[in-house]
Amino acid sequence: MNTMRKLNLKSAVALAVTASLFSCSQAPVSVDSQTPTKSAEVIEQASAVNLEQKLASIHQVANQGPYKADFTSFSQYEIPAWYQDAKFGIFIHWGVYSVPAYNGEWYPRKMYRDEPMSDEKEHHAETWGAQTEFGYKDFVPMFTAEKFNADEWLNIIKASGAKYIVPVAEHHDGFSMYDNSYSRWDSVEMGPKRDIIAELKAATEKVDIHFGLSSHRAENWWFFDGGREMPSDVQDEANRDLYGPAVNRDTSEAGETPPTKEFMDDWLLRTVEIVDKYEPELIWFDWWIASPAFHDHVEAFTAYYYNKGLSWDRMPALNYKEHKDFRSFVPGSAVLDIERGGMTDIHEHFWQTDTSVSKTSWGYVTNHQYRDANSLVDDMIDIVSKNGSLLLNIGPKADGTIPEAEVTLLKEIGDWLAINGEAIYSTRPWVTYGEGETEVVDGKHSNNAEKNRKDFNSSDVRFTRNEDTLYATLLAWPGNGNSITIRSINAKNYPDKIAKISLIGQAGELKFSQDADGLTVVLPQSYPSEYAQVLKITQ
Repeated sequence: MNTMRKLNLKSAVALAVTASLFSCSQAPVSVDSQTPTKSAEVIEQASAVNLEQKLASIHQVANQGPYKADFTSFSQYEIPAWYQDAKFGIFIHWGVYSVPAYNGEWYPRKMYRDEPMSDEKEHHAETWGAQTEFGYKDFVPMFTAEKFNADEWLNIIKASGAKYIVPVAEHHDGFSMYDNSYSRWDSVEMGPKRDIIAELKAATEKVDIHFGLSSHRAENWWFFDGGREMPSDVQDEANRDLYGPAVNRDTSEAGETPPTKEFMDDWLLRTVEIVDKYEPELIWFDWWIASPAFHDHVEAFTAYYYNKGLSWDRMPALNYKEHKDFRSFVPGSAVLDIERGGMTDIHEHFWQTDTSVSKTSWGYVTNHQYRDANSLVDDMIDIVSKNGSLLLNIGPKADGTIPEAEVTLLKEIGDWLAINGEAIYSTRPWVTYGEGETEVVDGKHSNNAEKNRKDFNSSDVRFTRNEDTLYATLLAWPGNGNSITIRSINAKNYPDKIAKISLIGQAGELKFSQDADGLTVVLPQSYPSEYAQVLKITQ
């Protein structure tokens, strides 16, 4: 198929979806010189696209395998071993929002709203012009990604010690970073003019890193609702295929204005397409798919994804969130993701924390407040000890480069893992996660779980195991030449005879004694790692 014919077919499908969603009688108009003009012939083609046939085929796959479109059907699902062994992944928030690079990836929403404690609306008008003259869509031609090199990204990520990546396929803003058959607003037709997701997948295969994708499409239902309440380009029908229905968020979450079947069908079509085109081993969803209006479509997608995955080399996994009163998956039938938070204790089912190298943003901004590698390594150790995995986010610049501060952070984490990775990768929880003074409460960013946690100290120890080997990780060094008593490794919890104890990264064995009160280890004068130190205990 030649390029123009492919483009016309894609445009036809996109127009058909737009017409279905918004009952718009005319094709969206071109917004910049990069946007192909839709001819009358293409519009005529669009009317012939049978979206219902595609939806029917999705539902057929969703109900013809061992998994059915029903949450109870997923109770037979087993979280794949590759995921439980990986323990550490990199999230990548990159999109048009990296152009304004102001405050965060929710800039496209806030530039149309009066938000408490934020000034995006005023900043936009002062910097770029009134929202009627320069809207979010006008950043798209400026998103050129001219320095993007997927192989360079994956080399940086490989050096961090991460075992999987999750780039954002589509954020709330409605701009896709892949070749989207259902929208003209994607990185192939506009902006970079490249299939970013395809390039990243190809790069992962060269370095043996697992490939996942995230979809935040569900939130597009209300993301631009502020643009309906002020003079802006959101009110222009020609832009509806980017800005979406822009229905009030509060009434939508209250169930008064739930997403329509047409919108959810579009969500299903888009999400299935990224599965079929890129075969991701992991799909990450933001919280709004847990809302009751989405349940039928989420059930259909999950059955489709799991049934498709049975024919792949590795079974895939799916991340979901819980939000307020929204619930969806039965625990263990998918992987619970907690944003900027953690668990108090070992969780029965494998889970994940997603957080960012930045305290203030997920996408690239010019005013980051970065975390330090020590705290991120400590968080990883705590999460893994409780049967979890850490998904750590980075935010590349609009030109396609990863900020130097983030490259440095990733390398520092990778240096620690290069020495101590055996206490992380392929491990499982022990009889207890650890001991110490620092409390980690159950929760996510909405209750400031990450923000309010105190730094770990020399009393804090975390445990992992790999078959008969037990690892005790000291989150802070208790002092050179001193001994440490680990109360949890007592005769009851560890009845087997200990053959030797060593400090990973340092030659020689350590002196120790064990009794009913715990394990006492004499520590060396120096330590090999920049951050946490790992005691390796073998029988």
